[in-house]
Amino acid sequence: MYDIKAIYEAYTIEEAIKLRKEHPEAHIIGGGSDVLISIRDGSMAGCELISIYLCDDLRGISLEDDGTLRIGSLTSFTDITNNDLVQKYCPTLGEAVDTAGGPQLRNIATIGGNISNGVPSADSATSIQAYDAIIELQGEGGVREVKARDFNLGFGKVDIRDTEIVTAVKIRKESYEGYKGHYFKYAMRNAMDIATSSCSANVKLKDGNIVEDIRVAYGVAGPTPLRVFKAEEWFKGKEFSDDNMKEFAKKALEELSPRDSWRASKEFRIQLLYEIAYRSLKSIKEKFEGGQNAH
Repeated sequence: MYDIKAIYEAYTIEEAIKLRKEHPEAHIIGGGSDVLISIRDGSMAGCELISIYLCDDLRGISLEDDGTLRIGSLTSFTDITNNDLVQKYCPTLGEAVDTAGGPQLRNIATIGGNISNGVPSADSATSIQAYDAIIELQGEGGVREVKARDFNLGFGKVDIRDTEIVTAVKIRKESYEGYKGHYFKYAMRNAMDIATSSCSANVKLKDGNIVEDIRVAYGVAGPTPLRVFKAEEWFKGKEFSDDNMKEFAKKALEELSPRDSWRASKEFRIQLLYEIAYRSLKSIKEKFEGGQNAH
């Protein structure tokens, strides 16, 4: 059923790093929701695996002394969605991962595994960029931190170096306090489907209705999850109005590069990316007016 050459099991982070050094060709497996599919379809047949599933130090969510929300890399999507700290401080991330697959997948899928695959459709990848998150990694050389915006190097490629494993996703207090957000996923089906395109946005206002800061990330709009930094800079200092939202959505398209695929044509995705950005910002405006999604 599964063509696996060998599987090694780590119980601590240190053991996982040691196994990474001893078996550099082996693939890390956490929940296994993606890796086992690749083995079964033959694309990773005969591979070696290092399981970190029993490394309990990589599981759980906590608030550090400086207000940073720390999410262990083995924390499941279900646990993220239901966590009180996530619901209070970073609810959009919880909403995003709750759109992935069905409950069985969300019970086993981990945030570390989801971002490490390097695919642009990953539901957590856009949202952690919209929260300006930091990826924490640990290897033989110690602990290293990478901004989520710099973590993806290309399709299926991420900045994980030899002997390293992803240990946590960290969202600083200044990246969530005062913001309201929204995640919009368009898929061909309403449930248990990957994104045709997605958009995750966070906005902070000042003086009632002026954009102080905005961060918007897109999925399946290029080879990696993408932030639109030029469009974000354009919106800062402007009124959070309907016309400006539409202009932002239009300007953002200049920084995106959607492609044709069997799921959707490039032309359809362009229209879709415009629409989901506008709808996300409109939903955020409604939350500000209604006092929802407060951080």
